[in-house]
Amino acid sequence: MTSPSDSSSPARQAGAPDTLGGGPRRRRVHGGGALRGRRGGVPLPLLLPALIGLVLLVLPLVALLIRAPWRSMPDLLTSPEVWQALRLSLVCATAATAVSLVVGVPLAWLLARVDFPGRGLVRALVTLPLVLPPVVGGVALLMALGRNGVVGQWLDDWFGITLPFTTAGVVLAEAFVAMPFLVISVEGTLRAADPRYEEAAATLGASRFTAFRRVTLPLIAPGVAAGAVLAWARALGEFGATITFAGNFPGRTQTMPLAVYLALQNDPEAAIALSLVLLAVSIAVLAGLRDRWMTAS
Repeated sequence: MTSPSDSSSPARQAGAPDTLGGGPRRRRVHGGGALRGRRGGVPLPLLLPALIGLVLLVLPLVALLIRAPWRSMPDLLTSPEVWQALRLSLVCATAATAVSLVVGVPLAWLLARVDFPGRGLVRALVTLPLVLPPVVGGVALLMALGRNGVVGQWLDDWFGITLPFTTAGVVLAEAFVAMPFLVISVEGTLRAADPRYEEAAATLGASRFTAFRRVTLPLIAPGVAAGAVLAWARALGEFGATITFAGNFPGRTQTMPLAVYLALQNDPEAAIALSLVLLAVSIAVLAGLRDRWMTAS
């Protein structure tokens, strides 16, 4: 008598379903083109626009590398003006990130954990700088915190504090455009975190702030770190709000993006060299976040 599992049976040779193995056998199909999707070839109407989009994004960066003055790069990057702008950019971006952490993390917790009237409107206002043109943000900061601004005139009259066209103004402008990146990242992490840990801490006698500090904050630390890195990178590359609210004064408000803009008018090679520095920083940020924002194919 022939066993049902005999490989020479007619059912096996005809490719019948393998009920003992849990389903039909899958046949591997080799060849069929160099570009294939998960379930077949790539349609030409999708392939061509995809390649055009890839070229549109990659070509400017490649052109920047091709036209880079590699021989004179050391001299261009070691000039006092470049180091002055780079140092100011690093200091201001770090300070703006610190400000975003101090006020942005509690704001993200408020949006994620507290149900209050108008929460959707508050969230929309928080994310508005993401889509607002940076120059408009700079004008808005001037109207609010300038010497004749809604709040700025009182700061000047009562405390003698002037923010526009100062290094503190650079930090404020960068924090304005960078904080939403931190808030969105931390809020998403808080929503994914299990609130029962906080409830368990509360049943043990911990206050809500203690539960946040001892339980929630360590739990969401990876999301806070990712949001801080994104905010720092955004602050480092900020241009529009900075030049509108803080101006372009070397040594005081001239950051790297502003130095690139100024060098492009007088010394294009220096502008390319400075652009490569910012490009390298951006690549480093993406490499540091690859485990969180990218997945291997």
